[in-house]
Parts: sequence; structure tokens; C-alpha cells
Amino acid sequence: MRLDQLEQSKLGTKAVRLFQRRVFYVPGYDPFPPRRYRELYRKEAAEQAAVSGYDIVLLPQAGAGPGWRVEADIGGKAQAEIEVLVWSDLVQQSMAQGILATYAQLLRTAWVYIGSGALFRLMRLRKGPMIAALYPILFLLGQAVLAAVVAWGVGVGVGGISHWSVGAVAGLAAGYAVLRGFRALDHRIFVYYLMHDYAFTAAGGGAYPAALAARMAEFGAKVRAALAADVDEVLVVGHSSGAHLAVSVLADLIRGGLPQPCPALGVLSLGHVVPMVSFLPAAGRLRGDLAYLSQCQEVTWVDVTAPGDGCAFALCDPVAVSGVAPAGQRWPLVISAAFTQTLSPERWRALRWRFFRLHFQYLCAFDRPGDYDYFKITAGPLTLARRFAGRAPSASRIVTPLNRYRSLS
Repeated sequence: MRLDQLEQSKLGTKAVRLFQRRVFYVPGYDPFPPRRYRELYRKEAAEQAAVSGYDIVLLPQAGAGPGWRVEADIGGKAQAEIEVLVWSDLVQQSMAQGILATYAQLLRTAWVYIGSGALFRLMRLRKGPMIAALYPILFLLGQAVLAAVVAWGVGVGVGGISHWSVGAVAGLAAGYAVLRGFRALDHRIFVYYLMHDYAFTAAGGGAYPAALAARMAEFGAKVRAALAADVDEVLVVGHSSGAHLAVSVLADLIRGGLPQPCPALGVLSLGHVVPMVSFLPAAGRLRGDLAYLSQCQEVTWVDVTAPGDGCAFALCDPVAVSGVAPAGQRWPLVISAAFTQTLSPERWRALRWRFFRLHFQYLCAFDRPGDYDYFKITAGPLTLARRFAGRAPSASRIVTPLNRYRSLS
């Protein structure tokens, strides 16, 4: 073969090389195993492909981690290995609380947010997440009042025809049965789930629990190993509470020095609740990580929320509102998923009052997709940096620094 033919052959081989990506998904406070996210991705990717006219196939994970592999043709062919960074076992442990222990959590958590003054500043930021935060408190108190009324009624009734001590025991049993009944319905009303979520965040006053900090170090080691592989992009996706975990993992990783050469590195935060943590007095590590990552040139950070998501701090720049934006802030690029525009009127009407489902819409298909498309980002042939190059932040983003606590560590 002549030299020019050999060079052409090499170029041809290079031209058909598929775009390769490693994706690390950090879920929020969720007790469910990774297969839940695999099945969600499978279902929603198929729906988005039908709407947008591209091909996407899910295959078993090539590596040992919990996840899946994607092959797609979305204006160009690409392959992605998606791994879920698991902390559901820690969530399950934190949720293993009895009824009385949950009420004790309510009192401690309320004191952390009220006593620190964080609650009142958070209310000035966004009302939706505050309604979500007050929801479990009000409903738990309402359940307690109803249980007390039932206990009193049964106690008086039974005591009237028997000894008062028998009535007291019967009343207590009836009241506790009411509380147990509400607990059994929690898979539908999410009162205990949300209470455990906020209690987990508030337990250390905003500091990461030791077990979670150790797990995050394990996450960082996995991402570092991927950066040394022959891929085009490493993308870390954090959803809900997983968004601030992703920020801290990436900040630690970059501080430690990246391998050279290094593929493109991106972080995509979705539906973040960062102020619920960063506004607490002991959240110095998170505030330091926010400030550090916001000026890193080694990463592209895109933050996506939507005003229609009542559980997220929509369009709040997590760095700026936390009061730690440095003079050289570059990130994040704050954009809106604009549910009222990217979902058809029929689809929006079906979802608008399903608050928890809307909080997961970032991971789902849009029937009127805009420039945010989860499947293009995770399975398409463009890096996060190229896809959003030149994109201006949403004009309605909130950057007012409302945090009382601004110490960094």
C-alpha cells in the first residue's frame, strides 16, 4: 500500500470512530436501587426518539458498576456508558426511623432551619421549595392532632363503660393505629419520605455526614479513573440533592489535579436544591466547593431548572445566591427547561399538579423539546461545552446573595 493510501486509510478509520462518553449519574435522596434509573432511561429515551426521530438503544453495562450502555445516532453516532453512583443504602438507613423518632426529627430539623435563620432567607428566594419543605411538617402535625382526637374519643367512650385505665389504653392504641395508617400510605403522600430527606440534610447543620463524605470520595475515584480512559467526554450528572454532591465531587477531583491528557469534563446539575444546604451554618465545605468550581477552566458546568418544578430552586444561580460568587465566576450556565414551552399544553395539564413527577422531568422525554434534551446530552456526539457554546444564561435567573452564612472550608 502506498504511503498516501495508508494515510487515507488511517484518516478513514479515525473518521468513523464513534464518540465515546462516560456518564456518572448522582441521584438525589432516593431509597431505590439503580435499576429504577435504568428503566426510566429506557422508557423515556424510546419516547424521545419517537418524537425527535433519532435512534437510541440500551445495552448491558460493559463494566462492573451499576448502570447501562447506550448506542445512539443523534445527528451523529455515539456510545455512552452510564453508571449510577449509589448512595441509596445510606438513604435507606436514614429512613429506618419509627413514628416517634420521625416526630423527634421534625422538631430537630425545624429548630435547625428556624434557629439559624435559614428558613426565612430561603422563603425570600423561592416559595415552591419552601412549600415542599413545610408540607411534611404540617401534615405530620395534622396527623398527630387527628390521632390525638381519635385517642381522646375512644378513651372517653371506652372509659365510660369500663374503668378509666382501660379507656386510656384503648385510646392510646387507637391514636397509634391512626399514625400507623398514615405511615402505611406514605408511598402515596410522601410525608415521611420528605421529613427524612430534610432531616438528613439538617442533621449536621449543612456538613456532609461522615458516611456520605466517604462515599463521595469513592465516587471521585471512579470519575478520576474514567478521565484516564480513552473517551471523548466524562460527564457527571447530579439531580436534586445529587446536584450539590456532584459539585463537591468535581471540586475535590480538580483540586487533586486531573490526568493529562484529559477528555472534556462536564457537570450537569438538574433541579438543584443547593440553598437547602448552603444556607446552613456548617455548610462551609459545600460553599467552598461552589466558589471553587464556579471559576474552574477545566470543567463546563450547566445548571438546568424550571419554574414549573416546585421542588427545585428554579433559575437560582447556586453560587451567587449562596453569597460565595468570586470575582472571576465562570459557572454555572443557568438555563431553564421551560416546561410550559417544552411540554405540549395537553402534557403540561397532565403533569402540572404532579409535583414529584415534575421534579424528575429533567430525566424524561419532552414532546416539544428545546435546547435542553437529556438524551442528546448523555448520548449525543457533542460535548456539553460544544452543545452550549455561546448560550446565554436565562434572563430571569436569580443571583441575589441572600445567604447569611458565607464561610468557606
